[in-house]
Amino acid sequence: MTLKTYKPRRILVQIVLFLGFLVSIQGTCRYSLNDASIPPNIKTVRVFFIENKARYINPQLGPKLTDKLKQKIINQTRLSQTNDEGDYEISGYISDYSVNTSGISDKQVASNNLNVTIHIIFKNRKEEKKDFEADITRSFPFNAQLSLSQAESELNEQMVTNLVDEIFTRIFSNW
Repeated sequence: MTLKTYKPRRILVQIVLFLGFLVSIQGTCRYSLNDASIPPNIKTVRVFFIENKARYINPQLGPKLTDKLKQKIINQTRLSQTNDEGDYEISGYISDYSVNTSGISDKQVASNNLNVTIHIIFKNRKEEKKDFEADITRSFPFNAQLSLSQAESELNEQMVTNLVDEIFTRIFSNW
């Protein structure tokens, strides 16, 4: 082995090891919104059932959204859940649940989008000027070869997770 081939290989190995180290560090770093924007005087939260008022009803979506949102609040904030009037009250409904074509190939539908809109109503009982209503819309692409029920079973967990994350961020951050 000559000196010319040895140094570039050694440098390449060092670069690969360094990149591996960076990736391993990044994998252990976690970003959390724990109590990011919750004033100290806010102690309780009430999450109402997220009703489905869309034309097409996925019977699993409302209960799953409600349960997952409650769990995320319990796990990532210091707030206690209550069935009485809470300092924060979160309610809402599914206002749109529809499918549209998103891609065509060789004059055939190749992909579709499942569109979901949640209308969120947030009430801050301690500071009413912070109350708001907002629509959160997400599209979930799926292969056009799948039926809607097949797409729903594949996308259900992703839909719930993404929508709950968006609702949580909208409520508990000051962005």
